[in-house]
Amino acid sequence: MSDLFDYDAELRRYNVRLREAANVRPADRVLDIGCGTGLTTREAALSATSGSAFGVDLSRPMLDRARKLSQAEGIPNVSFELADAQVHPFAPGDFSVGLSRFGTMFFSDPVAAFTNIGRALQPGARLVQLVWQAYEHQEWTNAIRNALSGGDSQDAPVGLTHAAFSLADPAVAGGILTAAGFTAVEVIDVREPIYYGPDADSARDALTGLGMVDDPIAGLDATERTHALDRLLAMLDAHDTGEGVWFDSRAWLVTAVRP
Repeated sequence: MSDLFDYDAELRRYNVRLREAANVRPADRVLDIGCGTGLTTREAALSATSGSAFGVDLSRPMLDRARKLSQAEGIPNVSFELADAQVHPFAPGDFSVGLSRFGTMFFSDPVAAFTNIGRALQPGARLVQLVWQAYEHQEWTNAIRNALSGGDSQDAPVGLTHAAFSLADPAVAGGILTAAGFTAVEVIDVREPIYYGPDADSARDALTGLGMVDDPIAGLDATERTHALDRLLAMLDAHDTGEGVWFDSRAWLVTAVRP
């Protein structure tokens, strides 16, 4: 992910929703799946005053940043590891809460992944995760695609992997969790705006860093590319609220219990 983009800033509203739903208690041991730069892990650690929080992710640069931030903030009960949650040998029953902020949609074998995560949780432990709803319900995907194509397209932007929406169907997500051994699956509709920067230029740079711009315009000639980028900038400017560039979005808050 580009250094130009602050993923935590993008999801600041969702972060509040996840924190409230996770309701980490002082003695909890928290597993944060796909922790990124560790904001959700650090917040969990601050709530688990006599417990701990452990974040795993596949991005070494993000984890390096997470460790630096944790050290700078003086949080002693947080740790991070470069690991794939689908296969990582977690200690059985080691965690009392599992959480993830848009970090569980990319498993190659989701049933195996959630089964492995379930083994890491204590009996009765909760798994709380946010996942994206279908891309056609996301204002950001549609607005970006339409601006770059110059049309009215419902397809996901080329640079945005469809795997990001692999758990968009509640029946699919529930079926995977049930097959992995979880019970009491609940799916709650959550709608929050997401943030892409303080102004249109910053938002364009953020989208470029996320790989959502170059691929869709790769086949265009120089004139067409210029027009596409002009349309993108105009669209982003139209979404500038005066307090930054914001887009509507929808997610599912999915909770389940390790029986």
